[in-house]
Amino acid sequence: MSVKIPQATMTLKQFMVRQQVLKLYRSFLQAIREVPNEESKKELLEWIHSDFKNNKHHTDEYTIKMLIYHGERQLKQLRQNVAFSR
Repeated sequence: MSVKIPQATMTLKQFMVRQQVLKLYRSFLQAIREVPNEESKKELLEWIHSDFKNNKHHTDEYTIKMLIYHGERQLKQLRQNVAFSR
């Protein structure tokens, strides 16, 4: 009995990059919870959804890593702004 691996199976590298993207997305959602204004929360959530959705078509590893780096910088800035607003 042979087991066929589907062609859409990710490589380990692709899996690890995907995990980084998911971690970044979850981190944004956690940071938004700290925002005191409900309207601002809604706007930030829409921004995050659209940003991730607009960039999900990328397949080049270098491009994805650059987007992750850019996202991490934005997350850091968001966390600082939330801390200042308290």
